[in-house]
Amino acid sequence: MKEFSKEVYLQWYADMTMWRRFEDKCRSLYLKQKIRGFLHLYNGQEAIPAGFVHAMDLTKDAMITAYRCHVHPMAMGVDPKRIMAELCGKATGTSNGLGGSMHIFSKEHRFYGGHGIVGGQIPLGAGIAFADKYFERGGVTICYFGDGAVRQGALHETFNMAMNWKLPVVFVVENNQYAMGTSVSRTANHEDIYKLGLGYEMPCMPVDAMDPEKVAEVAYEAVERARRGDGPTFIEARTYRFRGHSMSDAEPYRTKEEVALKKEEDPIVLVKNRILENKWATEEELATIEEKSKMFVEECEAFAEESPYPSAEKVYEYVYSEPNYPFLDKLEN
Repeated sequence: MKEFSKEVYLQWYADMTMWRRFEDKCRSLYLKQKIRGFLHLYNGQEAIPAGFVHAMDLTKDAMITAYRCHVHPMAMGVDPKRIMAELCGKATGTSNGLGGSMHIFSKEHRFYGGHGIVGGQIPLGAGIAFADKYFERGGVTICYFGDGAVRQGALHETFNMAMNWKLPVVFVVENNQYAMGTSVSRTANHEDIYKLGLGYEMPCMPVDAMDPEKVAEVAYEAVERARRGDGPTFIEARTYRFRGHSMSDAEPYRTKEEVALKKEEDPIVLVKNRILENKWATEEELATIEEKSKMFVEECEAFAEESPYPSAEKVYEYVYSEPNYPFLDKLEN
């Protein structure tokens, strides 16, 4: 696999600091009511997309996830300015301002959502992988979901079919310890979620998902297995979210002490420390990277603020595939 070189770590640091600042800016805009509806932030989980993208071929691999979906498309190459515009409901957004926080899409970058239905993206991820196999495109799909979604029946149906058909898909549960406000320990008689793959003889394993290097190692093996035609893998990415489930979450289910303790494992701090330990950059050089991230996120905000809202007519433009609405003509006649 690719080496974890100086260049890789500096790119990780640049990406992860920008992603964190982007999410913090989203929080600020939500409090100012410039972002409406639901808002689920990704703080603390940045090592997962950083590690996976390192192992992927972005010219042909695909990604799909749930509604905590701002960072994943950025990792796939989607313009953060357009993501910010989408969050603000602007016409320049990835879904023309009609999808919002939970529905980021980019066909160009093979990022297929952003899905508000818990676990709804799991069979869709298998479907994308099936299409790649059927048309012999050589692509692998990374299908993310949260620890709450593993209790959905669709997961088990999908795992069964994916193994039967040896689909080129990697299933990743982003286990951030809490399904909304319910801890993993309260939802099953064991906390090792990855073991759900054993019932289907699917290769499965846990990984410390606060470390992008460890994530990249297991991701590489899983992606290569899928690309060879050997079928899916199930990875339990053990992580932690530093913010609430959503902006409306008062977090009564965990203590401030617990969150503070987990923040000592911050993946961005880990990457920074390794860079400094290996003398790949100085504190001053890293500060420059941080300042660039800050300035770029400000540019994203300005782009969203200056963009227009979609016209009312746009609401009808994406509802039906046939713009002349032939069924309405029949009703009128």
